[in-house]
Amino acid sequence: MVAAIAVLITALVFDLHIAGSLLVGALAGLLYLRLLARSVGKLGSGAKKVGKTQLLVPVVLVLASTRLPQLELLPALLGFLLYKPALILQVLLDS
Repeated sequence: MVAAIAVLITALVFDLHIAGSLLVGALAGLLYLRLLARSVGKLGSGAKKVGKTQLLVPVVLVLASTRLPQLELLPALLGFLLYKPALILQVLLDS
């Protein structure tokens, strides 16, 4: 929800090119969070440490934003970090 609002505001204030980069970053952040949650969920059932596959997501995001002219690095990274305020907001609303 936070990402959708941020992309909408970015599209209105800036342009669709930057909003698209923000959206790609936000989707990468959601994928990262999902992979991290899956890795933490497996922690008790035989695994002794958290896996490192989720660390590939930001690396691929940075590489893609430097290689593809459609993506801009800063909005993509800011979009990737949008999962953090969303988690804080969820904790505040649940308590």
